[in-house]
Amino acid sequence: MGLNLKKPLAFIDIETTGIDILKDKIVEIAILKIMPDGNTSNKVKRVNPTIHIPAEASAIHGIYDKDVEESPLFSQIAQEIIDFIDGCDLAGFNHIRFDIPLLIEECSRAGINLPIEDKKFIDVQIIFHKKEPRDLATAYRFYCNKELNNSHNALTDVIATHDILLAQIQHYNDLGNEIDSLHQLSMDGRVDFAGKMVYGNDGKERFNFGKHKDKLIEEVLRQDDPSYYDWMMNADFSTDTKKKLSNIKEKIKPK
Repeated sequence: MGLNLKKPLAFIDIETTGIDILKDKIVEIAILKIMPDGNTSNKVKRVNPTIHIPAEASAIHGIYDKDVEESPLFSQIAQEIIDFIDGCDLAGFNHIRFDIPLLIEECSRAGINLPIEDKKFIDVQIIFHKKEPRDLATAYRFYCNKELNNSHNALTDVIATHDILLAQIQHYNDLGNEIDSLHQLSMDGRVDFAGKMVYGNDGKERFNFGKHKDKLIEEVLRQDDPSYYDWMMNADFSTDTKKKLSNIKEKIKPK
């Protein structure tokens, strides 16, 4: 069954310098336009973001500063993008929470309004999560082919969780059964549980939020902004985050 289109539908995906909608910039935008008669066309543009692309971002999308240094600024292609999606509804994966808001910000910085009032938005990720719920009962059914009765009873839930982990190890050949590798996969590069600090590709701790996002924590605390430590320790961060930050500060303290 195909899409029942009354107007063109444009699928949009952007690659960026990071995930901060207000501060990060587009480095590549791709659009696939589907016409009601089934014909398609596409547009792909690399963009010079005018700011450094962090190594963590480049590791994901493979675009480095040198790759876009000769590319146009977003302000130079903004109207071309708007014209291409004119009259289209918009679709994407996580674009309601990320791609579209960031695209709006980029247009605003370029002094151009992105007309969205007459558009409908289809987010494939939201449909995915609604149709395939990410809860314990669904995981138990998927991996173990069992129904989770009396869910939210703590003992029932913890037994089911153990069963699911055993089934996952059997289901995914590359997962392995070593605690160290399962830990690394689960923590996903986080230093603290809240993810305010992460390990970079160099294995060093970096801030993952705020004005020092992507900066080495050691450099911030040593020289760039030593008072940032006191601010975080007195601000509304979790006990775990503060403890991990204190551990880093202690590690870099001169002997």
